[in-house]
Amino acid sequence: MDAVFKNVAELMELSARTAPKAAGRDFIVTKVVVGEDLKRLGAEMKKYGETTGKKNFDRDGKNVADSGALLLIGLKTAKDVGLNCGACGNDKCAQLAAAHDGPEFSGPYCAWRLVDLGIALGSAAKTAGILNADNRIMYRVGVLARKLGIIDADVVAGIPLAGTGKSIYFDR
Repeated sequence: MDAVFKNVAELMELSARTAPKAAGRDFIVTKVVVGEDLKRLGAEMKKYGETTGKKNFDRDGKNVADSGALLLIGLKTAKDVGLNCGACGNDKCAQLAAAHDGPEFSGPYCAWRLVDLGIALGSAAKTAGILNADNRIMYRVGVLARKLGIIDADVVAGIPLAGTGKSIYFDR
């Protein structure tokens, strides 16, 4: 069954890659995680929650460890779109602050690049749904995937996959 989940994750990866991007420029990075890497990631999520006192890292870590595969989707060194729209909080794109490492992600980012990330995540989740794989978009998994060097990205979210009689990602 793990091979099936890996195949689903790879098709989701295709959906993320081909999702529309602002100004036609692609800064999306992806990574499929399976097997022992998936179990280790789940265990590290639990430890991180205990160490930091942050809520629900343990719950989501258990979900990740119980999954058949995981797709990570992130942004890496994304340039602003150049609209001078102010959505990032600045009047001009040139005023976007220099990149810095925050406690969980690097930023700041052009709001439209974060929209690109959201569209890629939504496209991937749609593909999982079409293929009848239980899934849930999770920010917490991205935090640890980045910290552990599983993916080289500035901002990351993940979509774990399962196939059980009742989704393990809801009614938790």
